[in-house]
Amino acid sequence: MRKETVKVAIWGFGAMGSGMAKMLLTKQGVEIVGVCDRNPDRVGKDIHEILGVERGDRKPVIVRPEIDEVISEGSCDVCLCATDSFTEKAFPRLKYVLEKKINVISTAEEMAYPKAQNPELAAKLDQIAKENGVSILGTGINPGLIMDLLVVVLTGCMTDVTHVEAKRVNSLSPFGHAVMEEQGVGITVDEFNKGVEEGTLAGHVGFAESINMIADAIGWKVDDIKTQMAPIVTTVDRQAPHGFAAAGNVAGVSMTGQGYVDGEVKIDMIHPQQIEPEMEGTYTGDYITLKGTPEVNMTIKPEVEGGLGTIAMCVNMIPQIINSEPGLKTMLDLPVPRAIMGDMRNWIKA
Repeated sequence: MRKETVKVAIWGFGAMGSGMAKMLLTKQGVEIVGVCDRNPDRVGKDIHEILGVERGDRKPVIVRPEIDEVISEGSCDVCLCATDSFTEKAFPRLKYVLEKKINVISTAEEMAYPKAQNPELAAKLDQIAKENGVSILGTGINPGLIMDLLVVVLTGCMTDVTHVEAKRVNSLSPFGHAVMEEQGVGITVDEFNKGVEEGTLAGHVGFAESINMIADAIGWKVDDIKTQMAPIVTTVDRQAPHGFAAAGNVAGVSMTGQGYVDGEVKIDMIHPQQIEPEMEGTYTGDYITLKGTPEVNMTIKPEVEGGLGTIAMCVNMIPQIINSEPGLKTMLDLPVPRAIMGDMRNWIKA
């Protein structure tokens, strides 16, 4: 017997959550049954009105400020959580949804490979998910695909790997306010340096997760991870939908990281990201260079757009996480991601 529509709730209706909703509304066999967001500009409004799309014969979906108004035990198949970047901060929300016996897909960057920095919380999430017969996955464009899973896939055609370099030159413009704050967009160079020194500026979140995902996948043991942050200073005013940087201030951050294996750098991560990079002649792209036999070089120009990529990864992995055995999953555990172009119910196992 064919499953009724795949039911989805969304927690967080900023740039990512609303983008997922917009994508879901174009898909067959799936329906949005609830949305939670505390932004007063959204609370009490129908999502179709917020998104500027025709509701047609779909039911209204009113944004609610409290999650208990949106989900109850087994009320939907999956909840897309687009609220945080860090596992520790996201944990209470993820736990709440799992205990309602609902599968979870999280955009939190650290959740892409949570055991890298939060092994205890990762074990707890795995246990909670298994106790409730559901699964949880963290994914997105990066971490989740470009600088880790895609690297792993490309090593599949190699007899030997001696060094990995993943480089992503990207635009921050599609992302929301939370990402702008994490990257220091709009602040002064002095504020940036102080933020790095005090550890209040996150920069790109995900190097530890990507490095460990790659290493675990191919059998390297990481001894140490080092990261560096430098400000990208703009000489012109730059305006993005959710961030602004005046000339002389910070438009983004250049992140680098290294994964050490047996005391040697085996994995290099290079990731400059900023709002409106083309305004000063920087053009985006994704690059993977694998040293070994045979050498593998991959270039994607321009970059895979981060905002749309994250939205698509989360939506396209819905069938995979519903079909999965209960527990905490990573992109290494599930079938490869693919676009869902037909009726989503066709991908759900009976």
